[in-house]
Amino acid sequence: MIAPGRTIGILGGGQLGRMLASAANQLGFDVHIFCPETDSPASRAARKAWTADYLDADALRDFAKSCDVVTLEFENIPVEATDIITACGVPLHPGPKALAISQDRAEEKAFLNGIGIPTAPYEVIESASDIPRALDRVGGTGVLKTRRDGYDGKGQAWVRAPGEAEAAWSAIGEAPAVLEAAIPFECEISVIVARSSKGETLSWAPPRNVHEDGILARSVAPSGLSKAVETEAREKAMKLVGALDYVGVLALEFFVLSDGTLLANEFAPRVHNSGHWTPEACQTGQFEQHIRAICGWPLGDTRRLYDADMRNLIGDAGIVDPAQLNADETLTLYGKRDARPGRKMGHITRRVAPRKD
Repeated sequence: MIAPGRTIGILGGGQLGRMLASAANQLGFDVHIFCPETDSPASRAARKAWTADYLDADALRDFAKSCDVVTLEFENIPVEATDIITACGVPLHPGPKALAISQDRAEEKAFLNGIGIPTAPYEVIESASDIPRALDRVGGTGVLKTRRDGYDGKGQAWVRAPGEAEAAWSAIGEAPAVLEAAIPFECEISVIVARSSKGETLSWAPPRNVHEDGILARSVAPSGLSKAVETEAREKAMKLVGALDYVGVLALEFFVLSDGTLLANEFAPRVHNSGHWTPEACQTGQFEQHIRAICGWPLGDTRRLYDADMRNLIGDAGIVDPAQLNADETLTLYGKRDARPGRKMGHITRRVAPRKD
């Protein structure tokens, strides 16, 4: 168990790192940030920051030696960076296994299917010439997604006919990809789950997620789905973190079909945008829980105290007058200097009503 007063290192300098740093500070920890960007949102909430490339081995070793435990705020940290950290003898949570699998959509889908968590049918694509045959195998319509580095709708293109193969391949930058069957799903939910180093596992109520232009716009809890569907989703998420021997908070997204069937979309080995409502609506929020897990503390109670509606502030919507907020709304801004189209600037969580179920 890592005691208050010690130092937590975070790889990544964005808003998730900033909110993790805030939670760590509240529990009495110091925070060090490592990222390539200067003046990052997370660095301004930390005691110390390293500004260096993620493959700068000397800087990483210096950073690691200053920390008692290291975590990460996004999944595109090079696995080589985590290897350097662990070679220094410093605990790293989550570990390289979850990171490596989540960085490659083909590996991710194969892993999920391999542990009994079904996904939509998919085919691995190496060139435009692979697309027509693959399209036929997935049912005639699909989404072409880069295997690596895609997020918020980037690196994706619809393919509705064989003649669209070349244009779709060009649209994603001619990068190795997967072609995923188009699924007529009713909604998307996610399960935010936490696992401790001792194997204690807890999850929050799955929120229903609404996307606009490929970017998460809202997360609403409860989801409105049956208890049986929510329970199955939570059980699958717990199965995933067990199979990964995971420590920390993880998010697993699901497509929900009209008959209640669940198909996993993807997982993120970190705290997640769809869990931003948890600090205001639950006994323990996702950021505090992640700090507890990586430091060897007992996990906090995840019960939902309020129904909640979390709305992302994207682009110019992030310019908010706090005086216009209602008493049941909590504003969180990410400390980003400039608002740009598609850029997440903050979020508002509204406590809708005390929990009734």
